[in-house]
Amino acid sequence: QVQLVESGGGLVQAGGSLRLSCAASGRTFSSNGMGWFRQPPGKEREFIATITWRGGRTDYADSVKGRFTISRDNAKNTVYLQMNSLKPEDTAVYYCAADRAMYSTYVNIHAMEYWGKGTLVTVSS
Repeated sequence: QVQLVESGGGLVQAGGSLRLSCAASGRTFSSNGMGWFRQPPGKEREFIATITWRGGRTDYADSVKGRFTISRDNAKNTVYLQMNSLKPEDTAVYYCAADRAMYSTYVNIHAMEYWGKGTLVTVSS
């Protein structure tokens, strides 16, 4: 059974940091692009960041650029999201996802095939 499991969420004060992890099991995603998305309370899910299969390209939403960093460790089948300078508006459920394409030079956020169940991040003011 293929699973993506997020961890690392929690409650943090504004200005603080958190590091999210997304561990894959059931198959390797070392050849797939990966991404992080989030869904704030009462809003639709939105794109946050993506990383290509070897990490050669990363893309970020404007709202997190310069504060969040996506990375991956293919040996551990894990993707990370380092979140710094957190703001109350970063409060959301954070999801990781895997692109169905392999060996691609970019990640198509509209073609994410596997999704985790999410981890809640709450930023207090």
